[in-house]
Amino acid sequence: MPEQTAPTATAVDTATAGSGARSLGLGCLGCAGLLFVAVVALLVQLTWNAEDATDLPRVAPEETADRVFGHSREAYDVLGFTRTVPPGVERVGVGTENTVDAGYCYDGGLLGLEDKTVDGAYRMSHSWAVDHVPASQAVPALRRLHRRLEDDGWEVSSYREGGKGRDWSLYVRRDGGDERMSFTWDPDRQYFIGGTTAPCAYDPGWTDGGTDSYSPGDAARSVRPPALGPGRP
Repeated sequence: MPEQTAPTATAVDTATAGSGARSLGLGCLGCAGLLFVAVVALLVQLTWNAEDATDLPRVAPEETADRVFGHSREAYDVLGFTRTVPPGVERVGVGTENTVDAGYCYDGGLLGLEDKTVDGAYRMSHSWAVDHVPASQAVPALRRLHRRLEDDGWEVSSYREGGKGRDWSLYVRRDGGDERMSFTWDPDRQYFIGGTTAPCAYDPGWTDGGTDSYSPGDAARSVRPPALGPGRP
């Protein structure tokens, strides 16, 4: 029997192998190109977000206060409360409340990993509370407000109808979460709490280059909440 020999590569086999190698090389180049495009897109997005974080409007505290007071008043009307809540705190956590406050605005940096304050910027909020709110009033009021805010274009981020020993709560937001409202009712204490937070803004009264750092409390101290009641400004 003649001795068998191993088959040798033909010209066709060689050409096929060469074509496959070239295809693989082009494929790798294509992958690298897609990766480069993805990296560039990510950097552009991060830069864009970083610029957005400090690209804030200049709004006087009085104007921002009018905004949060207006939202609180509209919600108060929808809830159907008829009592008038004067400015200030009657008894902390027990009595009526009608106060305004302002906090810092934060910049996450290019990668969103930082947590630094934005000089000259403030975030204003209005808080109010009513005591002696029974279930017969609070339950239909919150359900009515839930439907109304959805109809008005607010995004409901959380809504819970509590039971025995559990609070009822409603949280809404819009403008990407920059503007928020929250409402909570404690059935055990019959205590209803509401709050509105406005988007961040630069205080026109603040100028960079001063010796003192900016305090958002200055924005809050420059305004005073009006009495909160049905149809009141």
